[in-house]
Amino acid sequence: MNVSSMRRADRWIGGCACIFLTVVRRLLDWLPERPPAEPRRILFVKLAEQGSTVLAYRALREAAERYGRDNIYFLVLEENRFILDVLEVIPPENVVALRSGSLVGLCWEGLKGIHRLRKLRLDAAIDLEFFARSSVAAAYLSGARKRVGFHSHHGESWYRGGLLTHRLVLNPHIHTGDLLLFMVRSLELPPEELPASGVPVPDAQDGPEPGFQPSPDEVDAVRTIIARETGQDEPVRLVLLNANCSDLMPLRRWPEERYVELARRLIDQFPDLWVGFTGAPSEQDGAGKLVAEIARDRCVCLAGRTTLRQLLILYSLSEVLVTNDSGPAHFATLTPIHVVTLFGPETPALFGARTPRNHVLWAQLPCSPCVNAYNHRQSFCRTNLCMTGISVDDVFEKVCELYTKRR
Repeated sequence: MNVSSMRRADRWIGGCACIFLTVVRRLLDWLPERPPAEPRRILFVKLAEQGSTVLAYRALREAAERYGRDNIYFLVLEENRFILDVLEVIPPENVVALRSGSLVGLCWEGLKGIHRLRKLRLDAAIDLEFFARSSVAAAYLSGARKRVGFHSHHGESWYRGGLLTHRLVLNPHIHTGDLLLFMVRSLELPPEELPASGVPVPDAQDGPEPGFQPSPDEVDAVRTIIARETGQDEPVRLVLLNANCSDLMPLRRWPEERYVELARRLIDQFPDLWVGFTGAPSEQDGAGKLVAEIARDRCVCLAGRTTLRQLLILYSLSEVLVTNDSGPAHFATLTPIHVVTLFGPETPALFGARTPRNHVLWAQLPCSPCVNAYNHRQSFCRTNLCMTGISVDDVFEKVCELYTKRR
């Protein structure tokens, strides 16, 4: 299923599910109910967007420290579980992954996943999605007595029903990582007092950063891939460009011709520098066309040449990554590489990777950011001036600065 299909399914099927389940909950409220137990087994629900899962790292880690790593579970789509395995916070057997090949298949997978979750006798569920309906329905159906998530209150966001017990405000002035960490801490707060809270906003930057430790054999395998693609027996110095040739959100894309100009200028500026274009297997043809257009010996296509885990190793063996605001910008923070992230329709104040190795370029136009959780990342814009407003000169100067420091 593509993003548009999933959004429509969430709106109509998820919306109907929220209405029905809210009626069920109201009827069940008439029955005597024992007070919720203290949280012991916790479920996180984050179906999509691997990059946001990296931002949730400290929330996951704190939950594991408070309640025990073996008591933390995660519901996710199969194609997005990769980053959970890399973070190594949640045991692999505690990840409930749903395949999403088709709408019917996804619904069937969801029913099987809910059946498995209910057998766990969960105490609490934390919906990490902003205003998705399918995720809050899953949190309710999991059987968890405490359910934490974002509620629109007096806002005009899509209807999610009355399925949450701990209804929080999605504050557009607080970084996403801090909000997700507060969700864990809100489990200890009286639900009748929320969303008001006298608890200070937590700083998710405290504590160690998430890391990625590949084995020597894994590193050697990626070195072999680099040697094969570059034709060089000795290690080369790589600057990686993630052009997102099949980006699911076109407004985030920096123009391809600018990647071409940037690559040429970098190769001409530094005689020892190689440029590699990265991407998913579906982006291999697009990245290959850019490499052919650049027409330089020290420019190679690495898109589709690695697994996702090997991609992180590739980052570890490279100097600088240039990418728009997307999953790779967050994955790369798990490695020593410096990242130049190009922001446009969204704001780094909420979604920027929080590491000194992340360097943000943002045109800061009055119409930017134009997509957010309240409009479900749908924009009136068709020309993404916020991205075209970032010049090749801006990116070239920043990459040169970082590359020179690392030489």
